[in-house]
Amino acid sequence: MPWNQVPLEDASRRRSLHLDFFWLLLSAVLLYLPAEAQALLAGAVRFTLLRPFLEVQAGVVRVRVLMEETTRIQARMDSLAALVVAQGTVEEENRRLRALLGVSPAMRVGFVPARVVRPGTPGSESVFLLDVGRQHGVSAGDPVVMREGRIGLAGLVREVSRSSAVGIDWSHPDFRASAMTWDGKVFGLVEPVRGTFREEDRLLLNGVPFYERVDPGTLIVTSGLGGVFPRGIPIGTVQELAEEEGGWRKSYWLRPLVQPGSLVHVLVLREDPLARRLLEDLLRADSAVSADTLPPAPMGSAGPEGSPGGGGV
Repeated sequence: MPWNQVPLEDASRRRSLHLDFFWLLLSAVLLYLPAEAQALLAGAVRFTLLRPFLEVQAGVVRVRVLMEETTRIQARMDSLAALVVAQGTVEEENRRLRALLGVSPAMRVGFVPARVVRPGTPGSESVFLLDVGRQHGVSAGDPVVMREGRIGLAGLVREVSRSSAVGIDWSHPDFRASAMTWDGKVFGLVEPVRGTFREEDRLLLNGVPFYERVDPGTLIVTSGLGGVFPRGIPIGTVQELAEEEGGWRKSYWLRPLVQPGSLVHVLVLREDPLARRLLEDLLRADSAVSADTLPPAPMGSAGPEGSPGGGGV
């Protein structure tokens, strides 16, 4: 091997030793430099060699701060959304309560305000519970009404205990109501018709004589026949002709004034001598249907203590 040729590994080792010696010497020099010179040199290194790394680190910190701030903002938005939903529920409940409390100054004489609770069990979709009972003057068979824009028949009380009651709404298969047009010219029987879904349940005015004609929009009220429902409680309005059978009777679809799914706060109509008068006050306030516009009660439909129209189906 020529004297001037050095093996590759030895050359690499020498370069490594030279670099180590250089960095060691540089460290010693920097260590003994004055403080002002060290600060100037450190600043120059930060703004040249270390600047990309410092910018990346600053970006990571900003992203972390933004993520934490986003989490806090999202939590506040969730809290506000929950508050808005809760206030909406309270506002709707207050609206219903104001409507009930405004029906009559003497409401507690003839009506018992109640809150509806649904059992939520299979097969009980048309059944509801009331938070009033026998101690509040409620009896089995008392009509249940609701004011949703205007007073309307919702159902009736079926069973009563001391402080609670069980009722059925008009979509229950056992619901029936003897009814008539508001002017008392046409009579029939109102019954529910189940749909494929509960939202499709409808009311049918059945048994109308074939020669009678009931126009769409006509108000149908309880007739007071049969001894259950007082005379004059609005049920619904006529939508259209449903069927003509054998040239002797007709049936009409009704649009109910009260939807079972909206039952939250209701009024139970008690068997009280003043109940009929209060009911007439409600009807007078809601529409033209009142004691002045309803025809005289049919024979046999006298209400409690001889008040006209107290009974019904």
